[in-house]
Amino acid sequence: MATFKSTAAKLLAKRTIKKDQSWISKPGSTQLKVLQSLISDAKHTSFGKDHHFDEIHNFSDLKKHVPIRDYEALRPYLDRVVDGEANVVWPGRPAYFAKTSGTTSGAKFIPLSTASVSLQIKTGKSALFGYIVNAGNADFVNGKMIFLQGSPKLDDVNGVPTGRLSGISSNFTPSYLKKNRLPSWEANIIEDWEEKLDAIVQETVNEDLTLITGIPPWVQMYFERLLEVSGKQTIAEVFPNLALFITGGVAYEPYRARFEELLGKKVDILQTYATSEGFIAYQDQADSEDLLLALDHGIAYEFIPSDHFFDENPPRLSIADVELGVNYAVIMHTNAGLWGYSIGDTVTFVSLEPCRVRVTGRIKHFISAFGEHVIGSEVEHAMKVATKAFGGLVKEFTVAPQVLPDTGLPYHEWLIAFDEQPTDLAGYALALDKALCEKNSYYRDLIVGGVLRSCVVTPLATDAFIRYMKSIGKLGGQNKVPRLTNDRTIVDALSAFKA
Repeated sequence: MATFKSTAAKLLAKRTIKKDQSWISKPGSTQLKVLQSLISDAKHTSFGKDHHFDEIHNFSDLKKHVPIRDYEALRPYLDRVVDGEANVVWPGRPAYFAKTSGTTSGAKFIPLSTASVSLQIKTGKSALFGYIVNAGNADFVNGKMIFLQGSPKLDDVNGVPTGRLSGISSNFTPSYLKKNRLPSWEANIIEDWEEKLDAIVQETVNEDLTLITGIPPWVQMYFERLLEVSGKQTIAEVFPNLALFITGGVAYEPYRARFEELLGKKVDILQTYATSEGFIAYQDQADSEDLLLALDHGIAYEFIPSDHFFDENPPRLSIADVELGVNYAVIMHTNAGLWGYSIGDTVTFVSLEPCRVRVTGRIKHFISAFGEHVIGSEVEHAMKVATKAFGGLVKEFTVAPQVLPDTGLPYHEWLIAFDEQPTDLAGYALALDKALCEKNSYYRDLIVGGVLRSCVVTPLATDAFIRYMKSIGKLGGQNKVPRLTNDRTIVDALSAFKA
């Protein structure tokens, strides 16, 4: 039903999307302008002086003066920022620190400037406005909206408010949405995830929910708990007007079948690629997994072919030089002072006009114990094929090599928590293997050549991943288990939760 609020949202959406076409249609020149603006703003910082920003005018100059670094390599500068020093990587001091739990670096404190937070929110609005234009309606703005996120209660680190990015963002909710927003402050600041989930369920079970946002595994937990408490069979019975699920953090496709069962009706899915370091891309077409790169939002990008990422001098490409179908590691230069920053993600371009990508995995999350270099998008594809052929509902999964089995050849082990097991587990495993062979020629050659045997599927208890995350103190928030690991640390721990 059209209201003043929904009508205004549609008008604003059309105006915003039309304006965005100016940068969408000119990726190369847009990115050069962003880079030049960043360099100009930061040339008097310690980092700018150390790296000769006064000599950088384009991406070619950038490569000469700014090396590629991950968080650990940037730590000498970022520790100074955290300790309270100003003008280190960006003018002044950060407006916020986004605290993340790195798997290799311990806690990370990602600096956020006022401008970077503003542009993160602007990119989120563009994603939502694009959906409104594509869907042709904005009725969801009339109902309640729930955001499953980190606590909005922020800590103080040397005078800088600090917390999860989602918690920081929640403090910027537009005034016209605050009456519609759930959960309450009191529920949102609960630290224990399961206690928080129970509180959110109690607050929302009788509301008219029209929009939800969160990463798939935690939204799935919320939905399942809702059905337990309400006694209903589907979310459509609990929230008949639920229209939109905004998701990110992990690929949605492996969860799709389970969500369709839980929802019990068609709910539109809007996929996003947002990180603590920046809001990188978002779905701008209906029913598409392709994500539009946000090229005019305070981040200059470089891309390194993933096959050469660990070379001594890998090729570094600007947006003007990328090609379709190549797996690239994403490098960022941001308006909060991350320079030559390797975020650790990989993408492949599916369109150059406009620039759209698909997230393919993590540069450090792969299996190459035998030179096969299997990546995240390949195992997710294999899972989709096997599930289509043999049914089953996958709650969560991870894959790792078994290099030294007790008997027989080495293999890849798939540890899968099923909500519902496939009709034929042996056939399911063969389908996984066949699909992976079709996607990855190196893996196929190892199977055909008798170096590896076909993969092994190990079913886990339905709640195995939840119990594992709880055991390591990472249940809830944006935490997730890697799809792929090149060693057995995680899978050996998960093996304690076999079905």
